[in-house]
Amino acid sequence: MNQNSPDGVLLVDKAPGMTSHDVVAIVRRQLRTKKVGHCGTLDPLATGLLLIVLGRGTKIQDLLMSEDKEYEGTMTLGAMTDSQDADGQVLETRPVPEYPREQIDAAFAKFQGDFYQMPPMVSAIKQGGVPLYKLARQGKTVEREPRFVHVYAHQIQQVRLPEIDFRVACSKGFYVRTYAFDIGNELGCGAHLRSLRRTKSGKFTLEHAVTVHDIQTLDPTLIYERILSLPTVSRMRGA
Repeated sequence: MNQNSPDGVLLVDKAPGMTSHDVVAIVRRQLRTKKVGHCGTLDPLATGLLLIVLGRGTKIQDLLMSEDKEYEGTMTLGAMTDSQDADGQVLETRPVPEYPREQIDAAFAKFQGDFYQMPPMVSAIKQGGVPLYKLARQGKTVEREPRFVHVYAHQIQQVRLPEIDFRVACSKGFYVRTYAFDIGNELGCGAHLRSLRRTKSGKFTLEHAVTVHDIQTLDPTLIYERILSLPTVSRMRGA
């Protein structure tokens, strides 16, 4: 691979507390290449799989972004925030009853298959060319169009009220924090997303991902070796 102008996809395990754009900037700087993008924004709170496209890999960015995703997360019942996750300001708290497992199962089951999801105000969706999160910072709330989404599968991994650990496999454009918010509403006590980790995007997993710390500290030659070539990406997508 041409180290002056690498082409392909780098699988990155994003650390918490940084934006997806931060990761792009780090890759651009460390690998000394300008043409870099990412596939599917991860919020600062979230960790896990971020696909970084380089060089001619940017031409398949939309294709990679359109693929299904899998996440593992933890929701906290009884508290709603303005961002629907733990980074936001708490708007309301409610007591959390000792819900029977059947009731929790039923709340999750309601958000299975096809349904519409209302994007949060704190999101990157643009309205009139302005991202909603910028309008939210100005204290504005605007009408949003519900989005058609799909949940292929979910698993409730552990219930230790007020927290629930879960896994969800979903379509592109799915907001896991809105999923937590909606399940909280269904239960009647409200909820927000406390933590989130993306474990899969299309056929790509964390197994071969490099950490942001690796990118910042290892010899760039070692990172170049981890870039998946475009033919490799094509074969993996078709596998």
